[in-house]
Amino acid sequence: MTDFIIIGAGPAGCVLANRLSEDPANSVLLLEAGGKDWHPLIHMPAGFAKMTKGIASWGWSTVPQKHMKDRVFWYTQAKVIGGGSSINAQIYTRGNAKDYDRWAREEGCEGWSYREVLPYFKRAEDNERYANDYHSYGGPLGVSNPISPLPICEAYFQAGQEMGIPFNPDFNGARQEGLGYYQLTQKNARRSSAAVAYLNPIRDRTNLTIRSDVLVTRIIVESGKAVGVEVVDRPGGQPAMLRAEREVIVSCGAIGSPKLLMQSGIGPADHLKSVGVTPVHDLPGVGSNMQDHLDLFVISECSGDYTYDSYAKLHRTVWAGLQYILLKKGPAASSLFETGGFWYADPTADQPDIQFHLGLGSGIEAGVEKLNNPGVTLNSAFLRPRSRGTVRLQSADPAAIPLIDPNYWADPYDREMSLKGLRIAREIMKQKSLARYVMREVLPGDKLQTDDELFDYACRSSKTDHHPVGTCKMGHDPMAVVTPDLRLRGIQNLRVCDASVMPRVPSSNTNAPTIMVGEKGADLILGVPPLPPAVFEGNKSAAA
Repeated sequence: MTDFIIIGAGPAGCVLANRLSEDPANSVLLLEAGGKDWHPLIHMPAGFAKMTKGIASWGWSTVPQKHMKDRVFWYTQAKVIGGGSSINAQIYTRGNAKDYDRWAREEGCEGWSYREVLPYFKRAEDNERYANDYHSYGGPLGVSNPISPLPICEAYFQAGQEMGIPFNPDFNGARQEGLGYYQLTQKNARRSSAAVAYLNPIRDRTNLTIRSDVLVTRIIVESGKAVGVEVVDRPGGQPAMLRAEREVIVSCGAIGSPKLLMQSGIGPADHLKSVGVTPVHDLPGVGSNMQDHLDLFVISECSGDYTYDSYAKLHRTVWAGLQYILLKKGPAASSLFETGGFWYADPTADQPDIQFHLGLGSGIEAGVEKLNNPGVTLNSAFLRPRSRGTVRLQSADPAAIPLIDPNYWADPYDREMSLKGLRIAREIMKQKSLARYVMREVLPGDKLQTDDELFDYACRSSKTDHHPVGTCKMGHDPMAVVTPDLRLRGIQNLRVCDASVMPRVPSSNTNAPTIMVGEKGADLILGVPPLPPAVFEGNKSAAA
């Protein structure tokens, strides 16, 4: 018997394991279906490029997207200790302050406004550059500046300024809009995943047990209370029951958490019956409200060797490896997407609604075309989609692949804004300051200009930004799955704590917000007072 069972060692699960086990009186069991983070590419920043091709992931795809000509998207979801933080591009962005204020004001999530969550972002952080109202150092998570930027990055910033888009030195500070360098979840030229940051330093705690390669098949509910989980530790193995004295905490991510709840009979009863699962608790919001960012991209051919594409050649790959091992610099020390920014597709929006990622090469991610000559990629993603999708079960078999339906572009506004974002990305790449590096646009290509032509291109070539959220959203409305203290509605001793509880997707990458949810969730579970809301220097009376 253990006090807390945490299901899933993703970003939030690793945070919870650390914080809940700080008190030696609490016994904590962390269960992860994936393996250990042993693969060397996980810890090398540039290894991200290989991760999207399937290393340490479940190998899932979406259902055909009916608003995008039935395109099926490869949908990388981590299957490894550290979860998405072990395989992502290490970009450290938190979203916009207004995202969290809307959670609190419009979604009924009291306690989750920007001033209330900012202290938890700061508690997590060990920032290499900043120590101010917005940032801190000394926390578990390494946050660093890019090690090996290339000159084309500076030209990209100039291109933005030629279009009226300012340079921004800190997207997580006083303002979000502009172009600039991203800070990265790295430390000493290595990935600072949640596993490295939160688990590695505490593995010798006697009150913490970490088990990998263990599949949780269902949550056991007795008399309206979660009392434990059923697990198998190998394919075809016999199920075993593990009991929790205090709480079961689901932390399997925006796809895995609703999947596990539904396997356990917790979810929309009609759907559960249709796939042969006996309903235990009818909760219609489980698996609904799914949101994700869709990535469109411009790929241009460079006029010289200005990006990292040439390092795909064997002799240069060897040289890059030696640079990294001996000097901790060079291409292997780059996340390959360490430059980007935020701007407006809708000029009337009250906060940026487009995010850019400048990729220092072509064909970096799975499914993206690679050029024969050196290239550069500029991704654009619409940040606040109105479309809502679902996660559903294919069958009652826990090993069955879930039915993932982001429902991209179900709302025409999402399509309109996404194509506007793509057009802005094209204009950036055509500015005078980039002319000395960029020879021509290859994709979409100059022949494609109308919205219909760009729509066809997007249906062929777009990809997920790997930011699913919302499928176990917190709130008080009939479709809310958890309350703002992350308790599952209608069942005692059961919480959900990961990206699935976010009622709306943050206007950014989602790793840092998920770690914040873990930090704040730990305090909620332990029943300790929340950290004091942020007060900003120079505006103390107004913020107090």
